[in-house]
Amino acid sequence: MYDLIIIGAGPAGITAAIYAARKRLNFLVISKNIGGQTLLSPTVENYVGYHYLSGADLIKKFEEHMKDYNIEVRQENVENIEKSGETIKVISDKGSYETRAVIIASGKRYKSLNVPGEKEFLGKGVSYCSTCDAPLFAGKNVVVVGGGNAALTTALQLTKFVNRLYVVNIAPNLTGDKIMRERLRQGKVEIFNSSEMLEIHGDKFVTAVRIKTGKKEKSIDVQGVFVEIGLVPNVGFAGIVKRNMHDEIMISRSTQMYKENMTSVAGIFAAGDVTDVPEKQIIVAAGEGAKAVLAVDDYLSKQKNG
Repeated sequence: MYDLIIIGAGPAGITAAIYAARKRLNFLVISKNIGGQTLLSPTVENYVGYHYLSGADLIKKFEEHMKDYNIEVRQENVENIEKSGETIKVISDKGSYETRAVIIASGKRYKSLNVPGEKEFLGKGVSYCSTCDAPLFAGKNVVVVGGGNAALTTALQLTKFVNRLYVVNIAPNLTGDKIMRERLRQGKVEIFNSSEMLEIHGDKFVTAVRIKTGKKEKSIDVQGVFVEIGLVPNVGFAGIVKRNMHDEIMISRSTQMYKENMTSVAGIFAAGDVTDVPEKQIIVAAGEGAKAVLAVDDYLSKQKNG
């Protein structure tokens, strides 16, 4: 029987683990990877103590901190959470674990286009990670789908490598930061606003996409498609807790510490991007992870003392 199981090892989960170690809790971390979305971020600016570094470098720093406390991450996929009395059971693809408290810090994942060809050509021209794959498209024609900051960051990174870049944006205008929009327009970029992706074509690899602007359809010859249309919470296993219309886990804000970050189920807490906390920032997620463990520690103390 664990005191605490932390699900996820992004900034929220890692911070929670470090605080749990400092609180001398008997805990376990379960996550399919270490780093989450931060690992895929090309740049992280103004995280306290660092003016500028990559997401991968920041996660290395986090991992070094975890090693100071001998924190182990079991790389498993959580499939369900159940509660019976005061005992919570976390079920993964490799086993089940019992605990007195849980922190869900499973973050978000990239949203799919759900168009023909997307799944078929994943890894064969379709990508969700410019940090990982941008150099593979040197000298080629590439399309970025999306118009927010994530899409513009990807587009700006790709301009260093590609021959020609197209941006397909479903909104009437790009919605990313003004400075990013200005930098993008100075490059070798063609922007299609009020447009949607209809289909991705190819043979062994991507060869073209078909888009729709207004009532007109157009085919564009490209060898790469980068999808940047937002994120969805990783909550498939968390049917036990209440979620909002965006599928984010709803957590409490309270003057009573043991209720901070608690979900609709007593003993189950949540932190980071998977929750309904409005700002999705690395530093916010880390802070929420720390808060969640402090709340868990208070909750467990109150349980113990009746």
